[in-house]
Amino acid sequence: ILAGPHDILKLYNPQGNIINISPQLSPNSPHCCYKLEVVAADCNSELLGTELAVALGFDLSSMEKRLQSLEKKILTEAGETPAIVHEMKSQVESFREKLENVEHLSWLGLFKDLSEATNKPSPFYHKRTLRKTREECEHVKEKFLQMSSLEVSEDVRQYLKTPTFDNWQWEDAEIMVLLQVMYADLDFISAFNIEPEVLQQFLYEVYQRYNNIPFHNFKHCFCVTQMMYGLIWLTDIRSKLDSIDLLTMLTSAVCHDLDHTGYNNAYQINARTELALRYNDISPLENHHCAVAFEILEKNECNIFRNLTIEQYKRIREGIIKCILATDMLRHNEILNKFKSILPEFDFSNKDHKDLMMIMIKVSDISNEARPMDVAEPWLDCLLQEFFNQSDMEKLEGLPVTPFMDRDKVTKPSSQTGFIRFVLFPLFIELANLFPCLEQHIIDPVRKALDYYTEMEKALETEKQNRTQSDKTGKSDILSVVTGTVPLETLRVKCLAQGHDGSKWDLNL
Repeated sequence: ILAGPHDILKLYNPQGNIINISPQLSPNSPHCCYKLEVVAADCNSELLGTELAVALGFDLSSMEKRLQSLEKKILTEAGETPAIVHEMKSQVESFREKLENVEHLSWLGLFKDLSEATNKPSPFYHKRTLRKTREECEHVKEKFLQMSSLEVSEDVRQYLKTPTFDNWQWEDAEIMVLLQVMYADLDFISAFNIEPEVLQQFLYEVYQRYNNIPFHNFKHCFCVTQMMYGLIWLTDIRSKLDSIDLLTMLTSAVCHDLDHTGYNNAYQINARTELALRYNDISPLENHHCAVAFEILEKNECNIFRNLTIEQYKRIREGIIKCILATDMLRHNEILNKFKSILPEFDFSNKDHKDLMMIMIKVSDISNEARPMDVAEPWLDCLLQEFFNQSDMEKLEGLPVTPFMDRDKVTKPSSQTGFIRFVLFPLFIELANLFPCLEQHIIDPVRKALDYYTEMEKALETEKQNRTQSDKTGKSDILSVVTGTVPLETLRVKCLAQGHDGSKWDLNL
């Protein structure tokens, strides 16, 4: 392969995946051959310039000079440069910067040092370390302990029981106070003899073990728990299940994403991470969340279950594991179909029908679209950031790219319309069949969300079609002048006919 010192290369493994160019690569062999390609080259190279001239039918350097000359003539005669020219130059410059900036070259397979390090900056949250720092945690803990004895107003307590609660208005220390309120208002503290200082230490440890990532962070933990708490009150399920089941459900929500690093199970398995190896590719994340939860509870000062009987603890442990493992979306259809099959004869007293707890946490886990749009939409932005960071890393490491996470293929509305239709609605509707009161609280808002993103999708598609048509027309005229098939005077007259309005040229050139 011919490549110069300034050329950019990408490397493929025998399976056709882009891989990292690094000193750690396994040696090439006749049975395992790498494929190397030049994806960006030094255009000043005489050999390359000759090859391109032959391939394109004209010489790039002479065309560049002609373009500069034409631009000067248009500026002199028309009085200003057409907007389409500005746009094209901007696109070229943007692409040039992308090629020259290593931070944006993961898709080209350039080498990056992926070795582990203490407090290694997260690749998807550049300004903060993945793990919380000691200073960050101690600051939040101090604020939490100062607030923990304060009396929360009745208005806030009632607001906390609704799906419309706005998490963005609350800091982490305040969120821990609200979680404490939930345990108190459901009578868990008195019923299970949970000491206040133990509950506070448990919540603080939980806070510490949620990472600084865009979506699966401590605020997400709170949102899921708050929705679970709201559902418990809205459905009056307290009169149908005993307290130990409710404690299981709420604590499962608190712990359900502990130590999530921002990469889903598909990535864990394809990248052969430590978690995937430890759990044999079976729900590696969810198994890890469970393990971290009980690691926290093993500390006596954090064990909110330490005054339970052995039988009570065993029942809660089984329930928490069952609930957290149910949040693996790979099991979504299995769990939903089983619930649908027992729904016609559902019996709250039937132990085999306790799958309701799994449905409740699944609904809570993906319930953002049931919230007001000004609360829900920022969460979607966070989720897409995490998704795009994962797909970037998959491209960088030569792994299969998760389709719904690919920033080059996914838009905000397209990510939601299918998810709402085929995942949210079927799940939410079945729970509403058991609890009709939920129709107005979670079904109606999700319908509005679907309408919102459907309209957004249509608007984006229309804008894309208009831009494509405009670009085709404009670039065709410019290219005609560049190649000499249309006189410059014709283009100048066309511009003048539009009243020297740059925005009109942008649409009609």
